Amino acid sequence: MIRRVYEQVLQASLVDEVVVATDDQRIANEVDTFNGRWVMTLPSHPSGTDRCFEALQKTGGLFDMVVNVQGDEPFIDPSQIDQLIRLIQEEKAEIGTLALRIADKETLFNPNVVKVVVDDQNRALYFSRHPIPYMRNVNADEWLAHQSFYKHLGIYAFKSEILGKITQLPMTSLEKAESLEQLRWLQNGIRIKVGFTETQSQAVDTPEDLQKLLNNI
Repeated sequence: MIRRVYEQVLQASLVDEVVVATDDQRIANEVDTFNGRWVMTLPSHPSGTDRCFEALQKTGGLFDMVVNVQGDEPFIDPSQIDQLIRLIQEEKAEIGTLALRIADKETLFNPNVVKVVVDDQNRALYFSRHPIPYMRNVNADEWLAHQSFYKHLGIYAFKSEILGKITQLPMTSLEKAESLEQLRWLQNGIRIKVGFTETQSQAVDTPEDLQKLLNNI
């Protein structure tokens, strides 16, 4: 799994270096088998963002930006990583992330699927586990016919300086309510640029997830 993610990220044309941030020696040992680079981080980090910042520090901190790719994304599309990097470079954004248009009611109303709404400059206004916006006076079965809704994909690119800043921010009321750390950033006035993709990210969290994906290849 970790080798597949590593190799997919290496295919992104705008990535200078790939580093596995882990708190488990077993993962580090596995990365050694394919001559990858890893850094050992503290096991106490509350989020992947905090782990990324420690990894940045341990690599010398000499990078303009950091892209956080989860280790459960063996099917990550390298072009999406390049898209995120361009968002930061071309839009002069501090944080970039991706979203995908929702096409079915099940996804729309699934609280495990995070939704995002943006302003006219494609900056995130809010993230929620609830469908947003709420369609007043429209039957729930018809929401998708009247409004575009977007699923948030949990991949981020950060300018290095903002990564250090957001890890020092205390948890906010919105973050606590929805259990979404990106709301802490928004509540503190930090802008998040959203890029749109047509490629669905397929995370593998269980053996059943893996088998389902293999069956569809």
